[in-house]
Amino acid sequence: MKNNSRRKFIRNSSMAAAGFMIVPRHVLGKGFVAPSDKLNIAGIGVGGKGKSDLAEFAKSPNVNIVALCDVDDREAATSRKNFEKATYYKDFREMLAKEHKNIDAVSVSTPDNIHAVATMAAMQLGKHVYTQKPLTHDIYEARMLTEAAKKYKVVTQMGNQGGSGDGVRRAKEIFDAGLIGDVHTAHAWTNRPVWPQGIPTPTGKFEVPKELDWDLWQGPAKAIDYNPAYLPFNWRGWWAYGTGALGDMACHIMDPIYRILPILYPDSVECSVATIWREMWNDTQNIDACPPSSIIYLNYPRTDGKGNIKVSWHDGGLLPQRPDELLPDEAFGNWDGGVLFVGTKGKLLMDCYGARPRLLPTRLMQEEKLPPETIKRVTEGHYLQWVNACMSGYGNAKTSSPFEYAGPFTESILIGNLAIRSWMIRNPDGKGWSDKYLGRKKLLWDAQNMKITNFDEANQFVKRDYREGWSLGH
Repeated sequence: MKNNSRRKFIRNSSMAAAGFMIVPRHVLGKGFVAPSDKLNIAGIGVGGKGKSDLAEFAKSPNVNIVALCDVDDREAATSRKNFEKATYYKDFREMLAKEHKNIDAVSVSTPDNIHAVATMAAMQLGKHVYTQKPLTHDIYEARMLTEAAKKYKVVTQMGNQGGSGDGVRRAKEIFDAGLIGDVHTAHAWTNRPVWPQGIPTPTGKFEVPKELDWDLWQGPAKAIDYNPAYLPFNWRGWWAYGTGALGDMACHIMDPIYRILPILYPDSVECSVATIWREMWNDTQNIDACPPSSIIYLNYPRTDGKGNIKVSWHDGGLLPQRPDELLPDEAFGNWDGGVLFVGTKGKLLMDCYGARPRLLPTRLMQEEKLPPETIKRVTEGHYLQWVNACMSGYGNAKTSSPFEYAGPFTESILIGNLAIRSWMIRNPDGKGWSDKYLGRKKLLWDAQNMKITNFDEANQFVKRDYREGWSLGH
């Protein structure tokens, strides 16, 4: 929010015409927040995760939820009940146009397909933004949002809550103390997808529910006939709307890797994809679904110039090899996934969200002299950290996952999806596959120019085409 924001103007201006002035907070009593000192938040996508996001923001006495937007009245019902005074819209563009003078900040919790366009539209109006992970649907969008956050000078946060957790901070303290030496390899894994993936494109004719604006739900994606198979949750498994298991969970699970290690962008990526996915398609079907499982290998040049760090990702229940130092009955991560750092002196294991960092073998957690806590913890949590930073104003407070961090991180993750999608490129005639277009290729990535340099066909997945009526202005 800029210094001449609505809240500051109201706070500093007299209201003589009304015969009174805003009462200072200390007069109202301890813990009471004057209405003029509140952060007015609008929600874009207020069902599902959006519902819980708004509930988290509303825990702060500094917050007003003033506007709600959702394309599906059924999904929006709970949030509308919880925030009865908030104005409701179906099109976020209409909401921003009509409510921008009343809004200080925006929360974006839509399908991945909408993240970038909604976030950019809010930033262009000078609004602070909290956007759910992954920050964007494609690589180009992530780069554009990173640049826009700097241009418009707004407070930003990506919704990877583990980035504000104690676990990743404790892991960094252990790493910085040199207990595992120089990390040369890191593995990450998840049990996702827990929704359908690797299945044929849905077919059939269905009537659009009266509560749903199907055209708006599709956003920038190519318009197709309505099918209930995609919503409210299973859109995650379709390339047009979601980003698969990697997009859903890597911003949580890989955050310790990206936050702790000296890396920025990979210079190469390769993958392998579940064979059942390949074999189920015939020559006439489009490859619209994300695969049921995959493994991705990323090579990162160290930012300090001291070699490379190799990072692997496993999803769909696939796991890296269990470390010898882990006892047979000890958990390898948790149900949702985990991270393993392999260094020259030892190994460090973490659960999903960076939780429970522990040296291997785990007895070392009692035997080693562990470093003291030196990194400040985010005691207020990920959501209220953003709220408080918005209240302080751009440049006055930091968030854990600002777009300057979350943007490059998201790019790095989505390069994995580029590899997966490149793995299944068809022959030019659209029939079948050949060794030229199919296989476990190592793709060489030019991060500065956002381009694969050794397989041009893969570059179609760097930036998607928006359908008419949608754009990413910047």
